[in-house]
Amino acid sequence: MKTYIVGGAVRDRLLGLPVQDRDHVVIGATPEQMLALGYTPVGKDFPVFLHPKTHEEYALARTERKTAAGYKGFVFHTDASVTLEQDLIRRDLTVNAIAQDEAGHLTDPFHGQQDLQDRIFRHVSSAFAEDPVRILRLARFAARFSVAPNNFSVAPETMALMQEMVAAGEVDALVPERVWQELARGLMEARPSRMFEVLRECGALKRLLPELDALWGVPQPPKYHPEIDTGVHVMLVVDYAAQQGHTLAIRFAALMHDLGKGSSDPEKWPSHHGHEQRGVALVEAVCQRLKVPGECRDLAIMTARDHGNVGRALEMRPATLQELFERNDAFRKPQRFFDMLKAAECDCFGRAGLVDIRFPQPAYLIAALAAAQAVNAGAVAQAHAGQPQKIALAIREARIAAVQEFCRRSKLLE
Repeated sequence: MKTYIVGGAVRDRLLGLPVQDRDHVVIGATPEQMLALGYTPVGKDFPVFLHPKTHEEYALARTERKTAAGYKGFVFHTDASVTLEQDLIRRDLTVNAIAQDEAGHLTDPFHGQQDLQDRIFRHVSSAFAEDPVRILRLARFAARFSVAPNNFSVAPETMALMQEMVAAGEVDALVPERVWQELARGLMEARPSRMFEVLRECGALKRLLPELDALWGVPQPPKYHPEIDTGVHVMLVVDYAAQQGHTLAIRFAALMHDLGKGSSDPEKWPSHHGHEQRGVALVEAVCQRLKVPGECRDLAIMTARDHGNVGRALEMRPATLQELFERNDAFRKPQRFFDMLKAAECDCFGRAGLVDIRFPQPAYLIAALAAAQAVNAGAVAQAHAGQPQKIALAIREARIAAVQEFCRRSKLLE
C-alpha cells in the first residue's frame, strides 16, 4: 500500500500558489484494508475514504469505462492491482495528472510539469471526451488561471476535441444542477470572462447559454463604445464585478443584465420597453432551465429590468423613483436593492477605453430611498385609523413627498 497526493494540490504547489485541499490516491490497497486502518468510507460511486485524523480524502486507484452518454455513464473498477499510471491516465488535464509521494518525489507520466511551465491546458488522453463536465471544468480553470503570471491557454488539440464533444451532443446530456454548479464556481474566479470565452470557442456556450451566446455580434449603442459588441461588453462587466470582489448574485446579475439585446431592436434600447423588458423573460428562462438559486435569480431579474432606470435616476420624477423602490421591494429588502445598484454600477464601469467616468446615480438613489424610509408609516396609519382603505395610499404619498423634498435639496446643492 502506497499513498500519493494528486491533482490540484500538486499543481498549485508547483505554480507557487496556496494549496487549499489535498486529495490522495491509494495504490495496492483494498476497501477492507482501509477500514481496518480506521478510514471512514464516503464514496458513493467508487471507494473514497476519510483519513481518521486529518479527514482528507483518500481514493483507491481506479480505472473507468464509458457505458452511457453524459457524465454519469461510467463503470468504475478498483482493486489492489490498479497502478498509479492507470489511475492518472483517466484524469482530465496533464497539469492535474501529477502525483507526489510521501517523500516529495513526483510521478509525471504525461509531462504535466512541462505544460505548467508553458501555461497550457492539455488533455491527458482520449478519455477526456467521455466526460462532458470536463469542458466546464477546463473553462473554469481558464477563468482561475488567466491572471498574470498564470495566463494559461488551451492546447489546440484539446480545443478541437472539445468541439468534437459538443458536436456529438455530449454537452446536451449535462444535468442543470451540475452546469449551474460549474458556472457559479467559474463566476467566482479571478477572470470569469475566460470561462465564457472558452465555452464559446468550443461551441458549448451556444448549447448551454444560447441567450448569452447571441450577444456576440450585436453592436453597442454609439454613445457607449461601438468599437466592441455587446458580448465583449458583458465580459468586461462581469470581470469588473470580479475585480470588485462582489458576491455570486451580483456577478450573475452582471452576466445576465443585457440578454435582451440579443433579440431586440437596437433602436428601442433607450426605452425600458425595449431590450430590458425582453431581457427579463430571457433571464427567467435561463434561471428556470439551470435551476438557479432564488437569490441569484431575483437579483438578475431586477437588474435586467431596471439597470437602465438606475442610469436615468437623476432625471426621474419623485413618483417614478417611488415606483422604482416599490417595484424592487426596496423598503423590505434594501440590501438586495443596493446589490442591484452595484450590478448597474458594473455595467457603467465595465466599459473599454472609457476613463474619468462619473456614476453618481447609486448614491443618489440610496439617499432618496433613505428619505422615503424616514417617513413614519405608523404615524401616517394612525392618522387614518378610521379609514384603513386609505392607509397604503397615504403612506405612498408621504414617501413621494419626502423624495420630492430630497430631490429639491439635491438640486440646490448642485
